[in-house]
Amino acid sequence: MHAINIISGISMIGVLIGSAALIIILSVFNGFEEVILSLYSNFTAEIKIEPRLGKTFNPNTVYFQSLQKNEKVFSFIEVLQEKVLVKYDGRPFIGSIKGVSAQFMKKGGLDSIIQIGSFTLKRDGTNFAVIGSAVQSSLGISVRDQFTPIEIYSPNRTAGSGASALNAFTVRPINTSGVFALGPEFDDLVITPIDFARDLLNQPVNVSSLELNFKKGTNIDAEQNAIKDKIGHDFTVKNRAQQNTELYKTLNYERWFIFMILVFVLIIAIFNIIGSLTMLVMDKRKDIAILTSLGANKQLIQGIFFFEGMMISIIGCIAGIFLGLVFCILQQRFGLVKMGTDKSIIDAYPIALLLRDFILVFLTVSVISVIASGISARLSIKGLNDIKQDL
Repeated sequence: MHAINIISGISMIGVLIGSAALIIILSVFNGFEEVILSLYSNFTAEIKIEPRLGKTFNPNTVYFQSLQKNEKVFSFIEVLQEKVLVKYDGRPFIGSIKGVSAQFMKKGGLDSIIQIGSFTLKRDGTNFAVIGSAVQSSLGISVRDQFTPIEIYSPNRTAGSGASALNAFTVRPINTSGVFALGPEFDDLVITPIDFARDLLNQPVNVSSLELNFKKGTNIDAEQNAIKDKIGHDFTVKNRAQQNTELYKTLNYERWFIFMILVFVLIIAIFNIIGSLTMLVMDKRKDIAILTSLGANKQLIQGIFFFEGMMISIIGCIAGIFLGLVFCILQQRFGLVKMGTDKSIIDAYPIALLLRDFILVFLTVSVISVIASGISARLSIKGLNDIKQDL
């Protein structure tokens, strides 16, 4: 009898730990998702307009000018982007220059992605570049060294086929003000004011894209659809998720992959209940036979063991959810578990509590418990006639 109680207790503790782990892990993933998406949101626009064919287009049209004056638009950013050769102290690197108009700085929060220096593109009328971490690490650029600028090379569009090597490229020097880190698809960028990029690329009018951010409370999906209707089929209009499809897919896949691993652990813990209830059935064979002799039917016998299995699981689940909630609240307030690195953007593991996670965990445990308890309940009436005859 003591062994059965111990096994039942271990099963309940397994469900408790599994449920708490699910809540904690899902909340941490929610926190990481919020942090990552907030960093991307500081850098990427809510709506991005690009040409469907070709690299550049003329933004000086009636519709684009009216869009710029739209009261809902918070910032209207002209972007000119192209592949370039970056050289520093004789070392080369193939990256991309991204020239942005002045309204790019209106978004705020850009310093949150800065590792070294500051996000400064203009100071006292002088142009500066903010470079990605891949550019900085490849070339060994020192932001503090303002006497050695980076040199950016771009093919000279006006040079003829017989031009010399010196005339085949346009070269412009620029000092760096900061280094940012965001992700592989962004860390090879050199961000400059758009007038610097126009001079380098010999592109006085056209742009590569238009990036729009809207005032708080604006329905982004509605604005995206409205722009699509007006702009025609010559352009693509993307929201943040469409601009970073790989990021959103990766976050989603990682979340569900970890969830399935923990559910598998939870299944093992819950199915231990079958073992403890089977032992209980063996111990209570005579009692079961007596109950049936007194008029208890098979449904009643099954219901007793089914209820006990569900009780063990649900009590463990509720206790685990409560334990996970308490830990998550403590982690939010006090940062108990640190990231373990000084260079990380956040000091402790982030937490974001969502009601859907609690519902998901409870339903998951409930479904698995119903299956496990149902199997145990069926075992309780197996060989019932033989037990009665032995009695």
